[in-house]
Amino acid sequence: MRDTQTSHPVLAGFPPWVPDAALNYLAHTEAGLPIRELARKSGCHASTVLRQIRRFETRRDDPLIDAVLRKLGAGLVHIPSSTAQVDQKEHVTMPAVAKDQVQGPDTQALTRDAQRILRRMCETGAVLAVAVDMEKAVVVRDGVSGASTRTAVVDRKVAEAMALQDWISADKAGRITRYKITAAGRTALSEMMDDADATPAPPPGLAEAPAAFADQHRVWGERTVRDSETGQPRKVRYNLAESPLTALARRRDRDGTPFLSDDLVSAGERLREDFELAQMGPRVAQNWDRFLTGGGRGGFAMDSGVGNGPEGARNRVASALRDLGPGLSDVVLRCCCYLEGLETAEKRLGWSARSGKIVLRIALMRLKQHYDETTGPGGGMIG
Repeated sequence: MRDTQTSHPVLAGFPPWVPDAALNYLAHTEAGLPIRELARKSGCHASTVLRQIRRFETRRDDPLIDAVLRKLGAGLVHIPSSTAQVDQKEHVTMPAVAKDQVQGPDTQALTRDAQRILRRMCETGAVLAVAVDMEKAVVVRDGVSGASTRTAVVDRKVAEAMALQDWISADKAGRITRYKITAAGRTALSEMMDDADATPAPPPGLAEAPAAFADQHRVWGERTVRDSETGQPRKVRYNLAESPLTALARRRDRDGTPFLSDDLVSAGERLREDFELAQMGPRVAQNWDRFLTGGGRGGFAMDSGVGNGPEGARNRVASALRDLGPGLSDVVLRCCCYLEGLETAEKRLGWSARSGKIVLRIALMRLKQHYDETTGPGGGMIG
């Protein structure tokens, strides 16, 4: 992603999340600038610009990329391809009306939403589904029984920016196109999480330690939470590719049925998505541990000056945790929102070993009942 202060050598006025390769494609196909002129101004070989243009031409089969390129290209003023006339006008700018038409997410909003969505797309079996003429895209994941669980919702403009950045790629095209996270998307997610975490590097020598056997199949992340006993912040390490709920959903009871049904997993994922959306407001460090055992319950104070999205998500999380009450709210907050493993949650809560999964299932049953009573069977739209 280009720096906000750095503009393309030919095109100006575009959002910083538009790659230079896409701008070269637009400058050639929409504004009529010759490839050699673009190469000279960009400081690269003409063959490089040609490969960029051909690559984006083939990528226009992707509905998201085609839509965003059409909107971006509609604002360009066509100019003659004569080099003499091009030199007279160093930059091709977008008219103010066109800027309003193609206005996408700003850099901060894109980073925030992309981190949330890419984190969910790292999970096994998760895809981003985009329907024709829909303003929202949803992340769905196949459950144990084959049913799809909706885990996140994002604006279509954010999905278009992610596709243009090559963070996601179309897997199945049609009326509903499914996207999967790419290697570039996983790299971008790691960089976003490193920037947000800003933790010091480990001491020299630790990098040579042997890794666990299955670490190559995991995507590790960290979340900072407040310890309910000491009141000090601590870091929780979790696997992005698999949440505690999905691992528990694969277990079976003695009769062979899944330990967690799809509707219970959906209830837990709904709480987690609201929890993620609640962190989008100014008070990112909202102290949800007030709802844990020993915390001051019922003292949840609304923030001022925030949008209805984060505010509504905070209300929904607070209402659900308050309805669950002590014990049940503790385990769902730790396992569904903080992504703590069951063994860690049992130790933190002082419970006996192997008792957490039973309490978690009871809590998810109560959580599903809460959503059925407040939003109706099936739940309302997330976000």
